[in-house]
Amino acid sequence: MKNSLSLRGRLTLVILVPLILIAVIFGSWAYLDAQKTAAERFDRSLLSTALAISRDTAVSGGDALSEDTRDLLRDTSGGAVFYHVYAPDGVFVTGYATPPVPPEQVAVDATQTYYDAVYQGAPVRALRFFQTTSMDGLTGLFTFTVWQKTAVRNGFVRKQTGPVFLIIASMIGALAIIVWFGVGRGLAPLIDLEDAIARRSVTDLSPIKRRIPQEVSGIVGRFNDLVGELSRTLDAKNAFISDAAHQLRNPIAGVLSLAESVSNAKSLEAANARSADLLEAAREVGQLANNLLTLDRAQANPSSTHQAAFNPNGIVKDVVDKTAESARSRGITLQHDISPMSMELVGDPVMFEQAVLNIINNAIAHGGHRLSRIELVARKDASTFSIIVWDDGKGIKERDFERALGRFSQVGPSAGSGLGLPIAAAVVRSFGGQLGLARNKAGFKVTMTFPLASETAAAKVA
Repeated sequence: MKNSLSLRGRLTLVILVPLILIAVIFGSWAYLDAQKTAAERFDRSLLSTALAISRDTAVSGGDALSEDTRDLLRDTSGGAVFYHVYAPDGVFVTGYATPPVPPEQVAVDATQTYYDAVYQGAPVRALRFFQTTSMDGLTGLFTFTVWQKTAVRNGFVRKQTGPVFLIIASMIGALAIIVWFGVGRGLAPLIDLEDAIARRSVTDLSPIKRRIPQEVSGIVGRFNDLVGELSRTLDAKNAFISDAAHQLRNPIAGVLSLAESVSNAKSLEAANARSADLLEAAREVGQLANNLLTLDRAQANPSSTHQAAFNPNGIVKDVVDKTAESARSRGITLQHDISPMSMELVGDPVMFEQAVLNIINNAIAHGGHRLSRIELVARKDASTFSIIVWDDGKGIKERDFERALGRFSQVGPSAGSGLGLPIAAAVVRSFGGQLGLARNKAGFKVTMTFPLASETAAAKVA
């Protein structure tokens, strides 16, 4: 048996994986939103700083910046800001000597342009700002460039998203622990169920009756059905073994006794006489063993290897022909009326033949001295096939019907094993049909009713 991931692990993954995906989506959204917020905030700070520098340079002629502007340069949004100013004629006015070069040519008519660049080996965010101003008698379009290292902005993003990621990770971790132990606690009834199943053995096939979760009630129900079926099968096998041992003991002892008498016979004539008795006894033992095996097979669950669709008319006719000579030798008339209509039954044809044969032989063996006539009628109606065997013998009283259907039961002293009717009843049940007994004023009647093939198939589907 291949082992797979435990049910506890499966449930934990089923719960946590979607939550982790949701957490990743939420964390990504928070990170992107923080980046967008930081970009807007830092860009506004660069613009504010550029405007302050343009104002101060216009007032002082580029010689000095106010204290407020210097504060902005020292710590704008948490980091230093660098600047550069040059005049319309390209002359450097103030600030750092070389500003970061934009990645592409800036449009001439653009008032302000934000761009990412590299300054002294470090990535920066820059703003190039154009403004018409007068400075030291020179009037024209001055260029102001301010920039700040992007590491400052990235640090701001990490500072904003770090607590969010920490909270998410903590919640996922705590939830994983809760789910792991919670699922383990929730699966405790399954552990108890496993213990209950482990206690079952060949000697204890009782159904499980303890309280179980609703989700596994179907499994336990099917297990109980299986155990019940197995218990019934074992009981039937044990009963068969007990019956076989009990019923075969005396006949086998008789056969052995007759065999010894043949062996010890003092003359050929005596040996021949005892041999005939031995042969008859052996036949009776063989018939008894065959009836026991037939009954056991009929009472067992139908096997698909013996199931087939067949026309019962031919089998019934063959059985009548086989038993007609035996009936005539006893002065009994065996008549039959078999419907010529084509039909099909689904089941074991051999067992069907045994059932019909046992009913006729039962009538011959137990009809009594006044038995003179046996009649078999086989008819088909809309959904069933019926076989009625009637005789004018002594019959059975209604109060003894149940006893007559019991194994090895005989209503009165007579020959036979007492298995004829039980075998027939078991065979009819295996076909999904019914066996009925009735007493007439002139004798006894047995009716076997079998569902036709289409009805049998529909019942199995239902």
